[in-house]
Amino acid sequence: MNNNIAAPLKEIPDGLVCIADYAHFAKQHISHDIYEYIAGGGADELTLQRNRRALDEIQLLPQMLKDCTQGSTATTFMGESLRHPILLAPVAFHKLVHPLGEIATAQAASALETTMVVSTLASQKMEDIAAQLDSAKWFQLYFQQSRAFTLTLLKRAEAAGYTKLMVTVDASLHGIRNRAQRAGFKLPPDVKAVNLEDRPELPRKVLSAEQSIVFQGMMTEAPTWEDIAWLLQNSTLPIILKGLLHPQDVVKAQRMGIAGVVVSNHGGRTLDSIPSAIELLPRIRKAVGAEYPLILDGAIERGTDIYKAIALGANTVMVGRPQLYALAVAGALGVAHMLRILREELEVTMAMMGTPEIKDINTQSLYSDE
Repeated sequence: MNNNIAAPLKEIPDGLVCIADYAHFAKQHISHDIYEYIAGGGADELTLQRNRRALDEIQLLPQMLKDCTQGSTATTFMGESLRHPILLAPVAFHKLVHPLGEIATAQAASALETTMVVSTLASQKMEDIAAQLDSAKWFQLYFQQSRAFTLTLLKRAEAAGYTKLMVTVDASLHGIRNRAQRAGFKLPPDVKAVNLEDRPELPRKVLSAEQSIVFQGMMTEAPTWEDIAWLLQNSTLPIILKGLLHPQDVVKAQRMGIAGVVVSNHGGRTLDSIPSAIELLPRIRKAVGAEYPLILDGAIERGTDIYKAIALGANTVMVGRPQLYALAVAGALGVAHMLRILREELEVTMAMMGTPEIKDINTQSLYSDE
């Protein structure tokens, strides 16, 4: 930890009452370069800003005098009973903001009965994180250049008790992250992707002057639909693809046997100038039908955001950056508090909207001037 910043607190500070407050308080607990790396988006951050703006522009239309005394945020998703439709998104390197890293996050997830999706780039071993999780645990996979090592990660996840495999497909390149570059961000020497420590060294590519470091270099490690088909044949776990936006891609995933999809633009961190996930969600839901599992990822900061996502076709949502901000401010307590805020805000929204159960939320809950 940086000695020039405040250590994580042992209690929630006065004045921290919503998710956005955590981003503000986190600046006191995270060095500037790390904060900019976490908070920043791709290039000019047009998509990052659009993610928030698109949610803000959706309006709710409540109905009064409904009996909500038997209300609940509980739901069933992909065969698992959830206390609430909020998942912790796979986020790399939790040790950037807290010495216990993902271990503390897992403790909070268990306390609030929240599914945690553990990243390939976690700074704690996937087995150690799994041991802390009493709630549902899923593993996020980044394809490796070696199929054999990719299979090793998969088998480790299966052995550790993870129940779903979430494969990220929209971040084969980091994208152009000028904000992190300007801040001079570099991964600290004591923060590592420990689950990749046994990754075999592969022959170094030698490119000719006519070849591109992007196309003939980095993109040779990017997965294709053929790789996904191979993974389906080798996994005992249901596979979810994270990072699809085009309805045709989601339909293709559905037809080839992918168990579900995360509609996401990677938090606006990769390709800039693309739509927000919430804008594409209704079109995707229409394309795949009412029953296909869809998770919405991107800019979820309020209970009303969760409600809007469900109304437009999501079954559940994922929360990314806020878990790091909360972890930095108050460790496991902070993450648990952050999750409790979201759950209680969702409960308040459902009650005031006259929709006591998750199944009651649909497009009729939204205002349209058409």
